[in-house]
Amino acid sequence: MAILYFSDILKKVGLDPKKVKLIRHAYSHNNFKKLAERNMIYEYTRHQRKDFSKGYDYWAVFISGKGTLAQLYTVYKVGDYVSDTPDMIPEGSTEEEASGYTGEGAVYELTRLDILKEYEGKLTIDWGPSTRKWDQKGTTEKPIISIMPDEKKVFMGYEEVLLSYDQLKEIVDNKEIYEAWHVALKSVNAIYLIVDTETGKQYVGSAYGEDGLFGRWCCYVNSHHGHNKKMKELICNYPERYHAFQFSILQILPKTIIPEEAVRIENKWKSRLLSMKFGMNDN
Repeated sequence: MAILYFSDILKKVGLDPKKVKLIRHAYSHNNFKKLAERNMIYEYTRHQRKDFSKGYDYWAVFISGKGTLAQLYTVYKVGDYVSDTPDMIPEGSTEEEASGYTGEGAVYELTRLDILKEYEGKLTIDWGPSTRKWDQKGTTEKPIISIMPDEKKVFMGYEEVLLSYDQLKEIVDNKEIYEAWHVALKSVNAIYLIVDTETGKQYVGSAYGEDGLFGRWCCYVNSHHGHNKKMKELICNYPERYHAFQFSILQILPKTIIPEEAVRIENKWKSRLLSMKFGMNDN
């Protein structure tokens, strides 16, 4: 007998189950499967009939699992809608999906919420025997079957590193989960690139300390600016701007490299990218 239901979770995070619609997308539906493979679950979800969200302020979206099980995908806050006229067809849609844009349905404005972010892809419910009824009330009792713990994250390779500030902070602050990342980034020195995604301005830096690239990037996590003059000025004027910083690796350097050689290579990258003339490097 279940002792915990999804409606209990909704109440815990301050949502009234009466105002939440539950949605279950099924991979057995060929159109959904194709769009999911194209990373278009959002586009698929927001296309509904015009009265679909009447009386509801939120949608909790699940993806089908084995049998009647379903995993939490995300929670959306629902806004206004516009008619699903052909000009609203999302780029990359399947023919089946595109054919449904007739002007009789609706395309809703959805805002993804973070209130259950830590449970996305981890919380599994039993949808029950009525799997054909893919949208139901939030008050419908859905037993919690399992909540998966965080798994250790595999390091993807230096050439694949592309991180927002928030992602980098998560890696730095969670050693147990990102142990492989810590080891890999500590094992090398590097020339790195930081881009302000608000303006496109670039900063080229070099890491050659004891903890390699990891140690240098920790400095940005802790100080937000890495003690760089132009970054300090930027954050002084726009205190939350560091959230827009994107981190990547330009060139891996050996741990045996001397500081003078690392700086020489760094300067070559500054010249190539014009980061002193147009970016955030001041020397």
